[in-house]
Amino acid sequence: MFTAPDPGRLRLRNSLRAVIGVCAAVAAAELSGLSLTASITGGLAALLALFTVLDTSVRAQRVTTALLPVAGFPVLALATTLHGMPAVRDAAFLAVVLAGVYARRWGPRGHALGIFAFMMFFVTQFLHALPAQLPELYAAVGLALLAAGAVRFLLWPIERRTPPAPAPPALPGRGLARPTTRQAVQATAACAFALLAGQALSHERWYWAVGTAWWIFVNTASRGETLVRGFRRVLGTVVGIAAGLLIAVPLDGAPAPTAALVAVCVFGIFYTAAPSYSWMMFFVTVMAGLLYGLLGVLHPGLLLLRFQETAVGALGAALAVVLILPVTTHAVNDAFIQRALHCVRAATAAALDRLAGDAAADPAPHAAELELLLGRARTALAPLVHPLSPLRARKARARQVLALLDDCAREVRGLVAVAADPQASHDARLAAACWRVEAAVEALTAPHGAAGAETAGGPRPHGRPAAAEPALAHLHGLEHALVALHAPLRTDPRSPLVISA
Repeated sequence: MFTAPDPGRLRLRNSLRAVIGVCAAVAAAELSGLSLTASITGGLAALLALFTVLDTSVRAQRVTTALLPVAGFPVLALATTLHGMPAVRDAAFLAVVLAGVYARRWGPRGHALGIFAFMMFFVTQFLHALPAQLPELYAAVGLALLAAGAVRFLLWPIERRTPPAPAPPALPGRGLARPTTRQAVQATAACAFALLAGQALSHERWYWAVGTAWWIFVNTASRGETLVRGFRRVLGTVVGIAAGLLIAVPLDGAPAPTAALVAVCVFGIFYTAAPSYSWMMFFVTVMAGLLYGLLGVLHPGLLLLRFQETAVGALGAALAVVLILPVTTHAVNDAFIQRALHCVRAATAAALDRLAGDAAADPAPHAAELELLLGRARTALAPLVHPLSPLRARKARARQVLALLDDCAREVRGLVAVAADPQASHDARLAAACWRVEAAVEALTAPHGAAGAETAGGPRPHGRPAAAEPALAHLHGLEHALVALHAPLRTDPRSPLVISA
């Protein structure tokens, strides 16, 4: 968590900005004379606006932030109105889950609006908000979004100097095979199970089970990813409950220290979200305990119930991904790894054209796409390299694949840098080296039966060219890595790391 790379201290700056934004939102609500319930709602709205709005341009982020009330206000009205009608409320909540996950097909904006809508329904259950409180809830959310927007886009506009990262590439598909449609069905089924089982545990705090099931499906694409995420969520919750017993319970809602610790938790949520989902859940759980203390309902039994509801939600998510439209980890691995290999070939070809004098050829976009695909491939392979994975052979092969793909990315970056040098010249040997790279990619992406003999008898690089020939050296290194990938990707078809065509 603390040693993970943070280029440009981006996570640190983003975390500090989040604390400022949430504090500004809560302060605005308090200074306006709104209730504690409204202030908490406003703080959550600001946190969500800063955490989930991840469009690929600052302008798009502004538009998405402005659209959050369009998704949130109707849901707030619906949730508070149905508070006294449990059966209708439950059906409406599941409808929000279905729509919220389905909205992810519209990219980062749909993703953010879907999460915001879900959390507005969730927070009304958490705070037991009633229709009479709706005007001040609207006011608190509006003030919070204004405060968060002012901090993000005016006071500390980090994205102006550091452009937002592009959205990770999505897998295609149609009908129920489309990832967003499949996940919408899975998440709704998981939340329905969590809702029923959660209400069997508690008629008042059942929503934690639904929230757990919902969040487990965020940013996952396969059965293995979802199961690992569920495990990490339960682990973070357990550790957070232990900390809550030592911190939140003794404080008993004392305003000043509670507010300070909530700010620390907000920082922790943002700072640990990328490197460690378990630690992020630790801070979420501690913050929930502190808020319960402010509301005057915290006791050790409530924290135990929190764990039970989390376990029920994780179980619902696990059952859904195993039984309903399952997508194996191997299928997702195959999709992202093969797309990464095709991207390697495209970058190599563009670099060769650039070195041959074609000014219109540009390998840089292919290299950027490759980095995104490799990031997604690392996530897809995470279940296989998890410390608790019992599949030692697959774990070793997955680590080998990741290392070799990183080698490919490093060589492609070097090749792009050489191609961008106006002094670099074309060498007749580059065409042959590029052809060998393309052949190696073709061997890895072609049907297994057709590629095996070709790869086995294909070209093998010998030695590395002199340092004075950087382009040829990068192509040579790329060929080495691609040839080495054949063993982990193509051997032992009975337990493949990726699925053969």
